[in-house]
Amino acid sequence: MAKNVKGMQNGAVPSEVAKRDKNLKRGNWGNQIEFVLTSVGYAVGLGNVWRFPYLCYRNGGGAFMFPYFIMLVFCGIPLFFMELSFGQFASQGCLGVWRISPMFKGVGYGMMVVSTYIGIYYNVVICIAFYYFFSSMTPVLPWAFCNNPWNTRDCAGVLDATNFTNGSDLAHGSLNLSHLLNHTMKRTSPSEEYWRRYVLKLSDDIGNFGEVQLPLLGCLGVSWVVVFLCLIRGVKSSGKVVYFTATFPYVVLTILFVRGVTLEGAFTGIMYYLTPQWDKILEAKVWGDAASQIFYSLGCAWGGLITMASYNKFHNNCYRDSIIISITNCATSVYAGFVIFSILGFMANHLGVDVSRVADHGPGLAFVAYPEALTLLPISPLWSLLFFFMLILLGLGTQFCLLETLVTAVVDEVGNEWILKKKTYVTLAVAIAGFLLGVPLTSQAGIYWLLLMDNYAASFSLVVISCIMCVTIMYIYGHRNYFQDIQMMLGFPPPLFFQMCWRFVSPAIIFFILIFTVIQYRPITYNQYQYPGWAVAIGFLMALSSVICIPLYALFQLCRVDGDTFLQRLKNATTPSRDWGPALPEHRTGRYAPATGISPEDGLEVQPLHPDKAHNLLRGSNGSAHPQDSRI
Repeated sequence: MAKNVKGMQNGAVPSEVAKRDKNLKRGNWGNQIEFVLTSVGYAVGLGNVWRFPYLCYRNGGGAFMFPYFIMLVFCGIPLFFMELSFGQFASQGCLGVWRISPMFKGVGYGMMVVSTYIGIYYNVVICIAFYYFFSSMTPVLPWAFCNNPWNTRDCAGVLDATNFTNGSDLAHGSLNLSHLLNHTMKRTSPSEEYWRRYVLKLSDDIGNFGEVQLPLLGCLGVSWVVVFLCLIRGVKSSGKVVYFTATFPYVVLTILFVRGVTLEGAFTGIMYYLTPQWDKILEAKVWGDAASQIFYSLGCAWGGLITMASYNKFHNNCYRDSIIISITNCATSVYAGFVIFSILGFMANHLGVDVSRVADHGPGLAFVAYPEALTLLPISPLWSLLFFFMLILLGLGTQFCLLETLVTAVVDEVGNEWILKKKTYVTLAVAIAGFLLGVPLTSQAGIYWLLLMDNYAASFSLVVISCIMCVTIMYIYGHRNYFQDIQMMLGFPPPLFFQMCWRFVSPAIIFFILIFTVIQYRPITYNQYQYPGWAVAIGFLMALSSVICIPLYALFQLCRVDGDTFLQRLKNATTPSRDWGPALPEHRTGRYAPATGISPEDGLEVQPLHPDKAHNLLRGSNGSAHPQDSRI
């Protein structure tokens, strides 16, 4: 009885409890906590700290919240649930799941291309966090003052102003500093100059690579070594690591939040964060950024959600998991925004300027605003170590899944015993390739290329891939078939809201956002730097390289499939393959039951079950489908 109750906690069908539910060939998570923590670590990443607050800052503060939550409810969560259920049902990675409609396997290859691009530059951001982490191991943080060889005359630090004024003259010093800023309009903080002139040694053009920064290159090597070691045994090893990597960042965020809101002027920054500028709502770019952030943050269309869910047990309640993970992710984004803007408000108050003038744009926000804030804390090197260690953990949680997505896709595609035994070597090969491809991003022009990849390679190509995946499953495979699959797996069909979003709302919203974005497109810039035309062209090629996989593979499949006419070939190419369905034989019930399940002496004719008759199967107490016993 106890075993039966335990089996039902994950949504298991009662009569299935005694059956083997583990995939011994591919492996499973040690328990469901590992899957949830891994998925939280995957979804809650660097984007929650350096991308979401930056998008709020750029798109009108609190006005950005409205399109963000609209996109979350009608696109983000439904597609998150779809990808989890998709991977869990088939127990396959982002390539193997397309047995559901082989013609669209190019969607899986597109996901691999996107994950490759993100994995390359994501680890570069982690390596910069490593660099700051090691640089914090000093009595005085190197970006605290303006008396370093790399500083310019325009440098004006918060601590410098405090040092040169005693308590009674602090207001006078701040006024003088404010007057100086208003006069020159060139205020730069010591943390900003440390970032641009020392860490990056930023060149003047994206084509001027200059030299590879050896300290960054060394940190990049450390990043890839850590990722490889944590994935050396696949989900068995990474599932244990996430107990720490997925939980510790919240401890540090809370410490920084408490410190931030107690600073003078923090309320001003928080109001700038929350007060909406409603005129921004009419700009398609704001909605586009909201959609992009949802997909970027939740990890939709990367292939990682499908991959992680493929290691679940068949009857795990992925509907529950999708709600928990999505809400946790978005709450973390908003929480991190409070931490960022409380610090920006304090800096603006101290300098006597508007909040919009104290922060940099782009990923540098986390390496400019945060480091300067850390200099204000007691024992600042300790807090700096903790903060950048948190950034490292946030990044690694996502990077684990990116690498595992590529490795799982390769291993599942080959599928033989040899590749399963050599999976560690596949992981090593992918890690080495990722390190080599990331080397140019450690040059003096590296930040330009990193932002180019971030804006084009991993932006609206994600939206296109998700839209095509949604349309394929709902209209090519058929929504009724998919709803029956979910009912067989979970014991209940997807709620009506998700059914409507999958079929109508999500694809429609994504389509119209794409149209508006094309109309209001503006070339990429980095502060005052305008990207040249050839660089923008490379950006578009990176975006197309993932999307183009879909029509190219569709044409390839049409050429190789059997059929006398084009319509016959099209039908055969989109029909699910024979091995589509649950991976384990004991889960292949109903229309997935093998045709040889009844012996000849039973005197019964064996026929495949028609999909429309699937609902006539016997039902368990939780609504799941079960085939009748073969001997009637």
